[in-house]
This record gives sequence, structure tokens and C-alpha cells, in this order.
Amino acid sequence: QVQLVESGGGLVQAGGSLRLSCAASGRTFSSYAMGWFRQAPGKEREFVAHISSSGGATVYANSVKGRFTISRDNAKNTVYLQMNSLKPEDTAVYYCATTTFRRVVTQVNDYDYWGQGTQVTVSS
Repeated sequence: QVQLVESGGGLVQAGGSLRLSCAASGRTFSSYAMGWFRQAPGKEREFVAHISSSGGATVYANSVKGRFTISRDNAKNTVYLQMNSLKPEDTAVYYCATTTFRRVVTQVNDYDYWGQGTQVTVSS
């Protein structure tokens, strides 16, 4: 049974920073790519960032490029999302997910296990 548990969300002012963590269990973590997604109220879940199994390759949505950084620590079975220069439009529930695809994937349906999400609220 794969389990993903996100943490680190909260309320922050515009321009501030947060670091999200996602702890994984139940699968050989270092063998699988990971992704972060987010979902704002009334909107569809959208891709934020992807990292390969080794951490050597990363991809970002244009809306967060240059502000967010995805990383992973395979020894700790954890993936991170460092979010800087936060904007009110970054407000959403953030989810981590894992995929069996070996290539970069950005669609919700390409990921097979999801965490429960963590709320990020950015005030103006």
C-alpha cells in the first residue's frame, strides 16, 4: 500500500516562502518519479512540478518557473517543494503524487497514487 503524506502548508503573506514536504512509504521511493499538483477552489487540479526518480531532471509549470523548486531526498523517502515569492494566485491545496512513467509526465491521469493534500493560502 503506497502512502503519501504532505505537510508544510499554511498561511503566508505575498512575497513570502513555504516549503512543502511529502513523505512516501509502501513503494521503492528511489525508483519512481514524483510530482506536485495544486487545486484552487472551483478549478481543476493542475500540474506544478515533476522530478525524476534520481532527482536529475525537473520540469515546472510556467506559472511557477523561477519561484518554485522541487527536490527529493531518496534516503529519507521525501520529496520537497520550495515555494518562494508567493502570490495570492498560488493559493490552493497542494498534492504530491507518484508515477510509474519513466518519462516526464504532467497530466493528472499519469499519476497513480496521491497524498491527501496540504492547504497553502497566500494573503495580499
